[in-house]
Amino acid sequence: MSLLATPFVGSGADTALHVVASVVLIGTLGAALFGFWKLHEMPIAKAQRSKHQQIGLITALTWIGFVWHWVWVLAVFLAFIDTERALIRVRDIWKGEAKSC
Repeated sequence: MSLLATPFVGSGADTALHVVASVVLIGTLGAALFGFWKLHEMPIAKAQRSKHQQIGLITALTWIGFVWHWVWVLAVFLAFIDTERALIRVRDIWKGEAKSC
């Protein structure tokens, strides 16, 4: 066999290797799309778990985030930050009643 010869061409092994490569390619693309979908739906899942008051807003921002990605980042912030506790903390700091954590 020379360096320019291609192994397995024109044999049954060639067809089998193409089938295996196709299955691996489709599986990889499917796994990547599934992972992207789960990552993209993360704000909605977090909001549902914590019974967030703004779940409708977070859901809408997540769907809009498919087009404008910066909106998805806003949905992540809203889902993971408890705004009520954060505002109470800011109010306490503003009034000088900050507690040491």
